[in-house]
Amino acid sequence: MRPLWFIELLKANFGRRFALAKASRLPLIGALMDRMLFEDDDLVYLPKDSVVQVEVNRQVDPPINTALPSQVVHHFIDVAEVHWVMNFCICRESNKCEDYPRDLGCLFMGEAASRIDPRLGRLVTREEAHAHVRRADEAGLIHVIGRNKLDSVWLDAWPTGRLLTVCNCCPCCCLWRMLPSLAEGIGVKVTKMEGVELSVGPGCVGCGSCQKACFVDAIELRDGKAVIGVNCRGCGRCVEACPNHAITITIPGLTEVEDTIKRIEESVDVR
Repeated sequence: MRPLWFIELLKANFGRRFALAKASRLPLIGALMDRMLFEDDDLVYLPKDSVVQVEVNRQVDPPINTALPSQVVHHFIDVAEVHWVMNFCICRESNKCEDYPRDLGCLFMGEAASRIDPRLGRLVTREEAHAHVRRADEAGLIHVIGRNKLDSVWLDAWPTGRLLTVCNCCPCCCLWRMLPSLAEGIGVKVTKMEGVELSVGPGCVGCGSCQKACFVDAIELRDGKAVIGVNCRGCGRCVEACPNHAITITIPGLTEVEDTIKRIEESVDVR
């Protein structure tokens, strides 16, 4: 169990995460950081249900099947034996966020979650975990789900393979805003959801609103039009930010939701 002063030290140094991320580009330091903090990581950004267009059965009314990103989180809540909710979001608390609730912390699942310091959060029921996620959705937060060794390290919750992280991220304070600064070998462990595609339509006027909304610098303006690059993590913030509704984000169908679930199950055991 980590002493509370260790948590306060992390908060005090949260602003230095960008400098640390840049240091990961140095070969020896990067290899050490990868092994200590990011080894075997596999994290997936889930766009909000409200911005996603579903391709499957689009002509059927009502649709037979519905593919929504949130189904991934709720699936793991249903199958996990242990559910732990943090009393605070360390990112927003450290950044003194004024735009999003600081008390909406991460949801952790799996055997290792039961080893988290009880002063930092609490065990909850499945119903409470579902409600926590829905509250995060209503607050405009985006889920990042998967295996994250960094959480095992700062929470002293082991083994990593039995700790599933569900972060509820805001655009201003998210830890992963450091992705553009991280070494490529570490950054590629945080990805889009399976099958998610973004496209820019003819309604784009090159206003740059999407570019400002992108936390990973994946959008640039070319010839007065937005172009989404390979660094996109599919969070969907740009879809919300576009005043002309020129950007769309799609999931082909239920298969992609199931593939995302399978991928996460291969790296984390929550049963």
